[in-house]
Amino acid sequence: MSGRMGTAQGAALLVGAVLGPGMLVLPHLAADAAGPASVLAWAGMLALSVPVALTFAALGARYPGGGGVAAVVGLAFGRHAAAVAGWWFFGAVPIGTVAGVLVGGAYVEASLGVDATLAAWLILAAAFAANTAGLRTSGRLQIGLVALLVVLLATAVLTAAPHADAARFTPFAPYGAAGVAGAAGVLMFAFVGWEAASHLSGEFADRRRGPLRATVVTLVVIGLLYAGVSVTSVGVLGADMPDVPLTALLEIGVGPVARPVTGVVAVLLTFGAVNTYLAGAGRLGAALARDRALPGWFGKGGAPGETPYRSLGLLAVLSVPVLVGGDDLDLLMRATSACLAAVTTAGVAAATRMLPAGRHRVTAVVGTVMSLVGLAFCGGYLAVPAALAVVALLVLKANARRSYKIGL
Repeated sequence: MSGRMGTAQGAALLVGAVLGPGMLVLPHLAADAAGPASVLAWAGMLALSVPVALTFAALGARYPGGGGVAAVVGLAFGRHAAAVAGWWFFGAVPIGTVAGVLVGGAYVEASLGVDATLAAWLILAAAFAANTAGLRTSGRLQIGLVALLVVLLATAVLTAAPHADAARFTPFAPYGAAGVAGAAGVLMFAFVGWEAASHLSGEFADRRRGPLRATVVTLVVIGLLYAGVSVTSVGVLGADMPDVPLTALLEIGVGPVARPVTGVVAVLLTFGAVNTYLAGAGRLGAALARDRALPGWFGKGGAPGETPYRSLGLLAVLSVPVLVGGDDLDLLMRATSACLAAVTTAGVAAATRMLPAGRHRVTAVVGTVMSLVGLAFCGGYLAVPAALAVVALLVLKANARRSYKIGL
């Protein structure tokens, strides 16, 4: 029985997978690293996204409902590679969710006067409580939150752009090529999520062309938004922009009324994104346990309709110390970017083996090369996915040894 999802709904879900609350702060972090030349990093990452996005769309068309990047990596390279890819995503969630709630906290403090750290703790606690109670962000609500973010970004760009000044683009590259590479490293946070095309493929009415059409529409939407936000934020606010650039742009374009509205919207966006990621990561943890990439004890509650309390508990145990000691938002986003960039690279590399010879495989090869370049921009933060890979392999080995002893 075929799915019923059309291009518009598929594109909405894909935009939601790629676009997140990180956009509330990434223009500031990128400009801080590269100055006005951060616009080059945005352009470079957009170029990188094209072959990667098209590759995952092709994977989705050929393997509908492919089970995620880890499953595709497992089919191409074996269960050890699948376990490593799974750990890269699972390990990124405690870091990325803390980065997300810190972004929301910063906007709450700037807009509503509530302490940023307190707001971050409250958002994180609410997301864990919602998941523990079995509450999920519905698909329609998630699409609504993404639409709200799109409207907010577009309003900020359109209303503030007339106040841009070309003088704010000079000096253009105060930190040289190294600064642009550094900006690209943190911007990886905004350019992951294209693998969702392979997850959603089975839901399209036209499973062969639906993922590709939705991906092309998403590339256009994301490209316009990111280009507009990157250029406008520098042109209006300058490279030395505030930590909450969206609030600043809206205040210039709309007026003081934008400040409290932006704070409330930031909370909704952050909670929605964190809640969704925790729900997915909880299930991923249970799946990793079933595949012996986590101790089997964490596998309980992973069946449909159940709540993976133990996996969620592990995520909470990992998240709390990150929030306690992780006040450096730039560091957290770069570490998360490195993990997610590794997942993306593994996925497109797997596609070079899974897709048949022809233009799709050529696109996958190009995507792999460009993903490796993007991965290199992460620099020393690649130590994080490297450490997670070691943990994944050690857990697999320990579980295999335990199974062997039980078998004896």
